[in-house]
Amino acid sequence: MIDIKPLRYFVTLAETRHFGRAAARLNLSQPPLSRQLVALEANLGVTLIERSPRSVTLTAAGERFYADAKAILASVEQAVSNAQAAAHGDAGKLSIGFTMCSAYSVVPGYARVFGVAYPEVALNLREVVSNDLAAQVLAGQIDAAIMFPNVPDKGLATRTILSEPLCVALSRSHPRARTRRLKIGQLAGEPFVLASEDVAPSLRATILEHCRLGGFEPDIRFEVQLQQTVLSLVDEGVGVALVPSSMRKAQLAGVVFRPLVDAPLIEQVLAWSPANRNPCLARFLELA
Repeated sequence: MIDIKPLRYFVTLAETRHFGRAAARLNLSQPPLSRQLVALEANLGVTLIERSPRSVTLTAAGERFYADAKAILASVEQAVSNAQAAAHGDAGKLSIGFTMCSAYSVVPGYARVFGVAYPEVALNLREVVSNDLAAQVLAGQIDAAIMFPNVPDKGLATRTILSEPLCVALSRSHPRARTRRLKIGQLAGEPFVLASEDVAPSLRATILEHCRLGGFEPDIRFEVQLQQTVLSLVDEGVGVALVPSSMRKAQLAGVVFRPLVDAPLIEQVLAWSPANRNPCLARFLELA
């Protein structure tokens, strides 16, 4: 294995074509420089330079070695730069899991801003059923998750990143579809489509509590995992739903969204493990 230092000495000599000027540039005296070059030639088994009192001339082998040595040194410098960038989180890989709701709210903006700030980080975004997100973070399968707040998981840190009101999703053919704003009591007796408790317990609990404040227990006809499925069933006219306002962006042709009077707020949180040492995660947390 050739030491890189003699390569630097040889490249400098090749560029200056003079031992004195090369030694000055390297902040060396001439004898150590000369010894290094002799040792390099001995190691390679070829003559790299023709010496004369006033100048240095590269042999054919020297010309070839000069080009290759420059490329090697450039690669080493790039490797050092890459390692430093990875250590500081400016390059590398980062995986973020998210719920469908966040796909319509914070995820696109985060992806854009983070991509501009850290173009050398490969950002892997994974849409996951929300009840799996915390477990995947703790297992190290993903670096962080954007999700509804759940029962606190030991070892999981969270930060609220979005708070938005619930709104009413109705079929366009529903009798109340033309009402500009709805009170929760106006939905008493309606069939409801809800996310199941194991998928989004905090969202479900907020919806049930608000219905009870309106004086009724919702008639839950369908329990599903994905908010997109909730809206698809509403589109078919089989029920109504309370969904985060960001789901308006889903824009299903047969679904209308109406503001809810005194609407409760639903949060989305960023969750991660403090034990995660991925420096790219620290960069993401700074932006988030």
